[in-house]
Amino acid sequence: MFPTFDLPGAPSAARIVVAMSGGVDSSVVACLAAKTGAEVIGVTLQLYDHGEAVARSGSCCAGQDIYDAKMVCDRLGIAHYVLDYESRFREGVIDKFADDYAAGRTPIPCSQCNQGVKFVDLLAFARELGATCLATGHYVRRVIGEDGRPQLWKGRDPRRDQSYFLSGTTLDQLQFLRFPLGDLPKPEVRRLAEEAGLEVAGKPDSQDICFVPDGDYASLVKKLRPETEAPGEIVGLDGSVLGTHRGTVHYTIGQRRGLEIGGQPEPLYVVRIDAEARRVVVGPKAALAVSAASIEDMNWIGETQALVDAKVRSLAPPVPARLENGAVRFETPQYGVAPGQSAVFYEGERLLGGGTITATQAAELAPA
Repeated sequence: MFPTFDLPGAPSAARIVVAMSGGVDSSVVACLAAKTGAEVIGVTLQLYDHGEAVARSGSCCAGQDIYDAKMVCDRLGIAHYVLDYESRFREGVIDKFADDYAAGRTPIPCSQCNQGVKFVDLLAFARELGATCLATGHYVRRVIGEDGRPQLWKGRDPRRDQSYFLSGTTLDQLQFLRFPLGDLPKPEVRRLAEEAGLEVAGKPDSQDICFVPDGDYASLVKKLRPETEAPGEIVGLDGSVLGTHRGTVHYTIGQRRGLEIGGQPEPLYVVRIDAEARRVVVGPKAALAVSAASIEDMNWIGETQALVDAKVRSLAPPVPARLENGAVRFETPQYGVAPGQSAVFYEGERLLGGGTITATQAAELAPA
């Protein structure tokens, strides 16, 4: 299926704003938008962390990425704006990221960014420009239901699907948003970029959190929240002290490596983080099994349902579950479920909504 922007009326009367990161995905979106005959405006967000340039990812751009976005816009003959959102990004994404780790949670900054800087501030700016819609390079699908309202579906290519990070999208936002790459595999997107002669056709995809380009999130958190590097105890499920750690910031639920505890009858994993007591609780893999999780800040973009397919980690497949009394109960125990992560709910390919995991309930497993 060839990408469409679902424009009301004649394309020549439309104005499409494209969120441009300087990467191949958003560049192809801009190219496809220009081919519709509509007026197209590229917008890049310039985001910095305490004076240091943020590396490329999504619409979080600095340095080379801004230059690449400008070059693409120049080639396409469209306008290009750069917006400085330093303070908004720092407060809404980076500070919250650090706060979550300081509290022993495992945050998802991409989801926070989507529902702050991107789908609130950038969308508001696009509307101020009189845009017909805001288009992004996310690999998700916007489908019009039988009732005429838009729905959010998984990207056609399961290897690229980004719906998990968009569970906070509101129906009002979805009315205005467009995701023209949702039906395409990544190789086809690169082919379109090469065909259009875009300089970014071979640009590598970003693999890290945009404001932690080297993957060393602990160094950033320690800089912003020094208390997270205070040493403490590593204890077993029974409270026995098994060792010491060099700061809770270095640990996440389900982690096995880096514990440096020897002489144990079986491998140990991080089961819980008590940030206030500076204690890391460890146990065997079976102790990671979770039967239910409490959810807050629920957002429904589809119909409220009790029986859903629940996705509790970005790389985990959805599993059958039931929603009741502010919690999600899994049909079978799940592993590596961590407070701070998103619980996202689906009906088949359709995203229904999601919320934030605040606590988990350990599963009672039958003895081996």
